[in-house]
Amino acid sequence: MRLPSLDALRAFDAAARLGTFERAADSLHITASAIGKRIAALEELLGVALFQRGGKALLLSAAGREYLGSVRSALELLAAVPLHQRAAQQRPRLRLCAPPTFARQVLVPALPGFAAEQPSVELEIVLSAPFIDAGGSDAELDVRHAAATANDPAVLMHDVLLPLASPALLAEAGPLAEPADLARLPLLRTPIEPWATWFEAVGLGWPEPDRGPRLVDLGLTLEAALQGQGVVLARPSLAREALRSGRLLPALGLGRTPWVAARWAYQLQSPLPAEGLAASGASWLRRACAQAATEGLALISGPA
Repeated sequence: MRLPSLDALRAFDAAARLGTFERAADSLHITASAIGKRIAALEELLGVALFQRGGKALLLSAAGREYLGSVRSALELLAAVPLHQRAAQQRPRLRLCAPPTFARQVLVPALPGFAAEQPSVELEIVLSAPFIDAGGSDAELDVRHAAATANDPAVLMHDVLLPLASPALLAEAGPLAEPADLARLPLLRTPIEPWATWFEAVGLGWPEPDRGPRLVDLGLTLEAALQGQGVVLARPSLAREALRSGRLLPALGLGRTPWVAARWAYQLQSPLPAEGLAASGASWLRRACAQAATEGLALISGPA
C-alpha cells in the first residue's frame, strides 16, 4: 500500500488553504523550501500535479481540488482522535541539521542561550555526514561546510586555520621555530581541511601529506591530535575547549604560529529564513558562531 506521509499531507493542506508556500511554511514552523519538497514528493507518489505551475498565484489543479477534499476529511478524522488532540498541544519544534564537529563544538555550548531565548520551542539537532549528505535536508535550518565568498550572506563565520598539537608531542619534538620545523612531526590528514592552503600561505612548497590515516571528520582529527598522534590543521572555533584547557597548543607557540583564512565556511543552505521561528533560530545561530570565532581567535593570539 502506497501511503503519503502525514507531513506531506499537512504541507499540501496548508499551501492550498493559505495560498503560498511561505504562509504555509510559517503556519507549520518550517521553511518554504521544505513545503515545496514535501508537496513535490506527494505529487511524485500520486503521479499527478496538485497545483498549476507557471502563474504567480498558487492555484490547485483539477486533481488537486479533488484530492484536497479527501485529504481534509482524513486530517479531520485524525485530529478527532483524543490522543492526537493531546499531541497537537506539544511545543513548536525547530529542526537544525549540521555537521557533527560543528554541532558538538559550536551548537552544544550555545544550547542554554537558545533555551533562555525560546523556552517554548523544542530544538532538534540532527547530523549530516560530510561528502555524503550533499543534497540538503528538510530541516528548517541546514548548516553546510562549503566554499563561499567573503560577502556571502549565508556564511555563519569566517574561520582561520593553524596547526595545533598536544603538549606531549611538542615536548618530544623539541622547540619549533619556523613552519618548516613541522617536518619533524606527523601531520594528520583530512580532505575537509587540506594542508595546501596553510603550506602556501607560509611559503612552504610541500605537497599534501600522503602518510597516515585519512580521517573524513574534523572531530576525528582533533581527537587524534589530543592523543598525541600528530599535528592537526584546525579551526580554533572548533578547538576552543582543548585550547582553553591547554590540551592542544599552537604548534609554533602562542601568538607566533601563523594562521590563514579558511577557504571553506560553515553556512546556511538557501533560502535564508526571513521571518518566523526559523529566522529567530538563524539569528541565535549567527550569534553562537560569532562567539565561537571570537573566543577561538583570542585563545591563539596570546597576550595583547
